[in-house]
Amino acid sequence: MVVENAHTRTTLVPAEIAEEFISVAHRIVWCTVATVDTRGRPRGRILHPWWEYAETGLTGWIVTRPTPVKVAHLARMPYATCSYWDPTHDVALADCAVEWIEDTATRTRIWERFRDAPPPLGFDFWSSFPDGPEGGTTSLLRLDPYRLRVSGMAALLGKKPHLNWSSPAAA
Repeated sequence: MVVENAHTRTTLVPAEIAEEFISVAHRIVWCTVATVDTRGRPRGRILHPWWEYAETGLTGWIVTRPTPVKVAHLARMPYATCSYWDPTHDVALADCAVEWIEDTATRTRIWERFRDAPPPLGFDFWSSFPDGPEGGTTSLLRLDPYRLRVSGMAALLGKKPHLNWSSPAAA
């Protein structure tokens, strides 16, 4: 199955890889998200994505502030890398096309998914964004992966393969 988004064509991620990626990402919760600045240099920040897998593919969501830096980076280069790591050496990486979502219904749905999820993934954004999902200081990023990698200590020791997936369009 091929899924279209604003920036790339992606092939549906195999369920085994998507489920393992989500398992690691949702257990670790916080990740480094890197964008590219207007001079071509990488810039990272720590964010809290939510990932969902459905018949349309794997999609990540980040409730965040539309800071001038993020807006400028994504306007020039609408891609980001999400990197999860923990001390046991579990790793989940996603290279993604990124777009700002203005749709109020989607913003509210994702806000509620975060709010209703159990800890540590769940998070009530009202303390950080008192104007709610429709407010001017709140924004939503959609992440559409075109490359994934999931590994752990067993893979590093050569006892288990790394799980890798790339969209044919990513080549």
